Amino acid sequence: MDMKRWSLQGMTALVTGGAKGIGKSGTRILSLRLSFRYAIVEELAGFGARVHTCDIDKTSLDECLSEWQTKGFQVSGSVCDVSSRPQREQLMQTVSSLFDSKLNILINNVGKFILKSALESTAEDFSSLMAINLESAYHISQLAHPLLKASGYGNIVFISSVSGIVSGTASIYGVTKGAMNQLARNLACEWASDGIRANSVAPYVTVTSLVKKYLDDKKFSEAMFSRTPLGRACEPREVASLVTFLCLPAASYITGQTICIDGGFTVNGFSYKPEV
Repeated sequence: MDMKRWSLQGMTALVTGGAKGIGKSGTRILSLRLSFRYAIVEELAGFGARVHTCDIDKTSLDECLSEWQTKGFQVSGSVCDVSSRPQREQLMQTVSSLFDSKLNILINNVGKFILKSALESTAEDFSSLMAINLESAYHISQLAHPLLKASGYGNIVFISSVSGIVSGTASIYGVTKGAMNQLARNLACEWASDGIRANSVAPYVTVTSLVKKYLDDKKFSEAMFSRTPLGRACEPREVASLVTFLCLPAASYITGQTICIDGGFTVNGFSYKPEV
């Protein structure tokens, strides 16, 4: 077996977005561990990549960096509000300097969730979700293009949602994620000749700090998981595993795809109900 196909040794990665800590230090680090960003950084670094990540909260970022350093991972970080165009540009300047103007992997992970229907949503809701969920990913991908191209092996993974695949009650959020999936398809075609692949990963309900309080509600959990063949929520590391796989040389012929990681939710329809 050619183990190079299953390794990220010698590669560089940028993971945007992060989970802001909640409460005191002990609960904050637990919150961070229950996040996509934390799991994705650890998985990429565990496969040998040098990773740079960003967070709007310096305290949270420093705590994560300390843990990763203890584990022997090659991870650096910088403070960045990715909703700000100037800060996005500064972030990419930092990444270019760190990685000698080359980047193999870009994970667009930042996201904001507002649970409102179309009629409940305000103009401010629309602008905020579009700016944070879609515009930031679009602009960072543009800024990263020359670095990805220069590496000779570029990968972009967008963290989307099943809300971009099926309808739900978070209307504008779903619109941003559907647009993100289309962006991945467009970039996969436009940038293929530059040696860059692009894919979306669309998780379902995942055990993160943002949704844990809902999962603790028995009525909510039963309603959600009665429509999910695997009958449970997704774990952050399960998302991270798929993201990392898409970045491996072993996945070199996969591009332009939106892959759901949802326990079978989006293919179920109304037929399957797990045994209680």
